[in-house]
This record gives sequence, structure tokens and C-alpha cells, in this order.
Amino acid sequence: MTVASNVETRGFETEAKQLLHLMIHSLYSNKEIFLRELISNASDAADKLRFQALSDPSLLAEDSELQVQIDVDSKKRTISISDNGIGMTREEVITNLGTIAKSGTAQFLETLTGDQKKDSQLIGQFGVGFYSAFIVADEVEVLTRKAGTDASEATLWKSSGEAEYSIESASKETSGTVVTLHLKKDEKEFAEPYRIRSIVKKYADHISIPVLMEKQDFSEDKEKSKNKEKEYETVNAAKALWTRSRKDVKDDEYKEFYKHVSHDFEDPLDWSHNRVEGKLEYTSLLYIPGRAPYDLWNRDAARGLKLYVQRVFIMDEAEQFLPLYLRFIKGVVDSNDISLNVSREILQKDPVVDSMRSALTKRALDMLEKLRKKDKDKYDAFWKEFGQVLKEGPAEDFANRERIAKLLQFTTTQSGSDKQDQGLDDYVSRMQENQDKIYYLVAENLKAARNSPHLEIFRKKGIEVILMVDRIDEWLMSHMHEFDGKHFQDIARGELDLGKLDDAAEKETKEKSEEKLKDLLERIKASLGERVKEVRISHRLTDSAACLAVDEHDMGAQMRKIMAASGQPVPETKPIFEINPDHPLIGKLDAEPDEDRFGDIVAILFGQASLADGGQLEDPGDFSARLNKVLLELSH
Repeated sequence: MTVASNVETRGFETEAKQLLHLMIHSLYSNKEIFLRELISNASDAADKLRFQALSDPSLLAEDSELQVQIDVDSKKRTISISDNGIGMTREEVITNLGTIAKSGTAQFLETLTGDQKKDSQLIGQFGVGFYSAFIVADEVEVLTRKAGTDASEATLWKSSGEAEYSIESASKETSGTVVTLHLKKDEKEFAEPYRIRSIVKKYADHISIPVLMEKQDFSEDKEKSKNKEKEYETVNAAKALWTRSRKDVKDDEYKEFYKHVSHDFEDPLDWSHNRVEGKLEYTSLLYIPGRAPYDLWNRDAARGLKLYVQRVFIMDEAEQFLPLYLRFIKGVVDSNDISLNVSREILQKDPVVDSMRSALTKRALDMLEKLRKKDKDKYDAFWKEFGQVLKEGPAEDFANRERIAKLLQFTTTQSGSDKQDQGLDDYVSRMQENQDKIYYLVAENLKAARNSPHLEIFRKKGIEVILMVDRIDEWLMSHMHEFDGKHFQDIARGELDLGKLDDAAEKETKEKSEEKLKDLLERIKASLGERVKEVRISHRLTDSAACLAVDEHDMGAQMRKIMAASGQPVPETKPIFEINPDHPLIGKLDAEPDEDRFGDIVAILFGQASLADGGQLEDPGDFSARLNKVLLELSH
């Protein structure tokens, strides 16, 4: 760091350097996006000032008309975007423009694929939109003054997008920020006022504050025009989009507004614009994104809707209006009923907020239900991105459990593909005539599920089974006991009872086997000792010799792994070892007189059953030694 007079030169952090390099080498496929990002930042600065002015009205005394002004100089090849918003202090300039400390840049850089188009769509999701200025500019200046400070306390930041930036004290008559772009030689198209106007109309029509540009003078008297004082006019609609009637808003406007509130570069999958009048009065505009953000799984990350009260911006991420399992929903809520001296604490205790939360949750679920009915392909795309988050819902939202259940999707044994595209209602519609339960299997992955020995009896009888392979599934099913009046049954848990689907003759045969092999079951239990809770005849197997089942009230393997990974103590449980009485190996085992050989075969069968269940061998060396011993005996 060097200091000359009051100019301080600082180096960008490593991640910022990488990011700037990407920007300068045209990462964006659509260069005009830079103006949308800078106008959006200016709009946010105005919103923040309006909010702070609620408690300190003097902040708006200088200029109560909040606006964005754009000046274009074709000869000098410069664009200046000015706002009279909140502004920044010197420390905030260093934090926000020098280090990119809050933007998630490390995760962003890890996510890049090398595909320009795909990579450009990521930028908005990582809050690094300001740096898009360097796509078209070889130098950027930021002159800013924090609202409520003296004119002499302004700060000037300069950078050419290389290793360093300079920062110095400056003077500015009004609070706010001016971003000046010195355009590259080959980007002179952006130094034409008509080009900038078209971009503003395209991307900033929905912004609630006016965007001003110099009035175009088409008179022939150029000398007279030169001496004339500049006149500015509003070039955007400057009316908050959510306050307009639905019939007056075009789809493209809704899409652009989504990109503004979410900082996403892709179109939303769907949206819902609704005005409520009566006991409560508020307007909501909710969006379903097309892609999951990088921090979706961080439950503590900032989330929520933009909150306005009587069109005054209050909070950027008001998390109180939607439950955590709907944290992917973006949008705006504007209420007339929340008091203007609102704070985060008051918001949490306000009964009006509770009523709005309930209504907005129903609105979001309704939007998802409609999307699933009207466009299944779009819903499948949504499910791929956000399905596991929605699975948090049944445990967190008891009142809407049935509605959420109707939105869940899985793979089943009768799915045509590996996609999770089958709903519980689809499964119920295909249930067999005498079937009274919804059968499911939880496994480590889809391959393990499809090859599970627990499916054998179900394949034989043609009974469909839901295959659950997401880490959250066992936890989900601990909070879901029935759907559409049908109880859920984990086919790897407890005694399997197929009810009316069972063949009476088969049932009788199994019961006879239990009596006949009573001594064998006792011998196996003695051999395995404390490793198992119980040994019994299986009603699940048709081809395999043995399998492991979980006791009705014990924790399954998936939940045990999650608890272990999170460092929580895992309760000790023992599996139930089930044998197939019709398998030739069990017949030979029953007739085996040598106790050592008997113990080896039992240990091998138990190890195989553990592996088939997605588990691990307690002692791989012992398993291998016993297997080799039995194989050698067979070869003699």
C-alpha cells in the first residue's frame, strides 16, 4: 500500500483480481447488462436512503426527489450514472469495491464451467454486478458521499480493472454516488444516447424511481442548442410494477422485474401477482426461480421477500413472510397495514405479519400446484433444483402438510426413467385393487435401491414401490404417516405384511417353514451373537438367501449417517437378520454338521446382506478370510 498526498493505492484481493480478469475478457454474452446492474444498484441506494429517512427525515432535506441520472458524452466516450441515494463512506467503499468480501466470489469462481453463456448467467447470483462495468470500460470512477455527512467527506475510487485501485478524499455537493465509465475504443456504441435510452426502457421501466436523461434536441440551430441549458426527462415508466394492474403488465416486464429483485440472469419459471383487500390490505408479487442459488443449503443465509410499506422500502430480505422450506421464492410484498416505525423485532411479533405469512405461504403453494398441473416439464425442472428443499416442508409446516405432500416427486420401480417425476397422487392412481398401503424403500442411491433384495417379493407380485434416495428422505418420512387415507410402509422396516395382497397358500408355507427351521434360526442367532437383534424367516425374499431389516422403531441407516456426519451421538441399533427358507444355501446350512464351517457360512451371508443393504463390513479382513476358506473347501 502506498500513500501520496491523500491518494491511497491499494491492491485488489486475489479473488477480485480473478473476477476482474473474467469481466474484462467479456464473460457476459450480453454486454448491455452492465447498465441494468448499475441502475439497479442506484435504485437500491435510493430505497435504503428512503428507509433511513423514516427515523432521520433530515437525510432527505437536500433533495427529496430520489432519482437516477444518466449522462452520455459521445466525444469523451463516457457514461455517468448518478444517484442521490444513501452513498458510501470511505470504509464502505473499500469493503464493497475493493475486497468483494460479501459477494461469495470464491464459490462463484468454483462454479464456472468455461462456457461463456452459462457463466455469464451466474454473475448476478453472486452479487458481483458492479464489476460488469469493466466489460465495456477500461477505467471506472466512483465518486460517493454518505447521506448525513459534509461535502468534504466524499470519496473518489478509481480503477482500470487491473491489480490495484486508488482511493482519495474528495468533495461532492450532494449525497449519493456517481459512477463514471470511460468506455473502451471498441465499445463506442454505448456512448450514443439513443442506445442508452433503449437499454433503460428495456431493463429499468419497472424501477419505482425516475431514470433521467438529457432531452434530445433535434432542432437545426446547433449554435442555439449548444448554449441552451440542459433539460432532463424521465425515460422509464418510473412506477413500481407491483402497484400496476395485472392486465397492464406484459410478461417481459414481469421477467425483467424478477431479474431486478433477484439479481438473477435467467427468466423465472412462473410468478403470481396478487392484491388483497378487506381485513388486510397488501400486494404481493412472488416468483419461482429457474435455478437454485449457490447458498440454497445454507439455512442461515439471507433470504426472504423485499418488504415495502405504502411503497416505502423497509427491508431487503424480510424472512418472516415465508417459511424456511420456501426460501427459494423471490419477490415483493407491499403492505398498508404494518406500521412505518417497523423494525425486525416488531415485525416478528406483529399479528398482521402472521396473517400475511399464512396467506403468502398458501399463495406460494398454490403457484406450485398450478405449475405442476399446467406445465409438468417446467415443474420437473423446478423439482430438480428445489425438490429437496420442499421436502423440509412436512416437518416444518403441519397445517399445509397434505398440500406439500401433493407436490413431492420421486422415482418408483415403475418409472420410465431415473428422474424424480412421479407424484404420490400418481402412485395412488396405480395401486392394485386390494392394496391399502404406499410402499417405499430408502437407499443410499438409485442403483442400490433398484438392486435391493427387499424388492424381490414386490417384483414378483407387480407391486409398485417408491424409491427414496435423497439424504433427507428418511427424515421426511418420519413426519409423513399417510397420504390420501393410505398409510406409508417402509419395506425394509419391521415385519412385512402385504395384507390382502398376500397369497394364503404362500403364507401358510412360510408359517410351516418357521416351525421347521426353528432350530436353524436359534443356531444362526447363537453364531451371530450380539451383532443382531433377531433372526427370522423372511417374507420379502424370493431370490436372495438373506437380507437385513430394521426394527419398526429403530433409526435407519440414512439417518444414522446424517447424525454421524454432523457430529451428533448415534444411538446403537442392531439389525434383524432374515433368511429365505426356499434358497438352496439355507437348505445346505441347515444340514451343515460342522459348527466352524456353519459359522463361516453364516458370517459370509451376514456380510453379503450388509453390503446389499448399502452398509459396510464390520471386519473386512475376517469376511475375506472366511470367504476364501469356504471357497478352498469347495475346490477340494
